[in-house]
Amino acid sequence: MKFRCVSLFLVAGIWGQAALAEEADSGGTLNPDEMSLSKSLTRALEGDVDMVICAQGYMLTKKGDHDAARKIFQTCADKGWTGTMTWMAYMDQNGLGANEDPEAAARWDRKAAEAGDPIGEFNYGLDLLRGYGVEQDIDLGREFIDRSAQQGFETAEELKQLDYDWKSVTPDADEWKFQRIY
Repeated sequence: MKFRCVSLFLVAGIWGQAALAEEADSGGTLNPDEMSLSKSLTRALEGDVDMVICAQGYMLTKKGDHDAARKIFQTCADKGWTGTMTWMAYMDQNGLGANEDPEAAARWDRKAAEAGDPIGEFNYGLDLLRGYGVEQDIDLGREFIDRSAQQGFETAEELKQLDYDWKSVTPDADEWKFQRIY
């Protein structure tokens, strides 16, 4: 465990710094720009994504570079990476890199749910229960929560046990966002 922490610290330090200048000599390229966030963004924009590249969107979001994160997440989502669909929903829900957009957030949640992602199913179920970004549909919301629980997502099972009370999984500070306007 200690090795992992040190390794993650070192890797995070590398990602957090600007890429060192590449230097070419007769023996090859020194300090190639192969693990930087800018290289990951370049690869994503070229359509070359994998799990590691898609995860870099998270690092960019934590760094506050939401525009670059959205570019990586969008490309990865277009290639079917459901975790990045969930991140796009989160960013649209919270106005990171763009204005808050409940409808776009719900579309991303639905897309992840339709791809069979248990977190996407859970989130889209919540959207439907709340009527957030979509027309409220309690029965359909419960169906999506049930699908998520069947895949083993524990929070979905807890929500079922709490009679699908969406407030039980929402921080009090966020309740205002999900109140329906009549």
